[in-house]
Amino acid sequence: MIFLEKAIRFLRAFVELGFLTVLSIVLIYLILGQGSGVFVTSVADNVIKFSNAVPTSSLVGMAIVLALVYFIMKRK
Repeated sequence: MIFLEKAIRFLRAFVELGFLTVLSIVLIYLILGQGSGVFVTSVADNVIKFSNAVPTSSLVGMAIVLALVYFIMKRK
């Protein structure tokens, strides 16, 4: 059980790190624009393609679920 808890903590930290990395790259792209570099531009293009491919109702649903999870975790 201890191993499982450590693995969950590690995976959660890894996902948070990846999410923060993508958010940082998108922020750099928003600040610098097209002159931000090839890697930053390609990541921003992939994020834009993904957000355009997902229907709006799905994005709203995911946002609601994430907000609920956030508020529940905040109470604990």
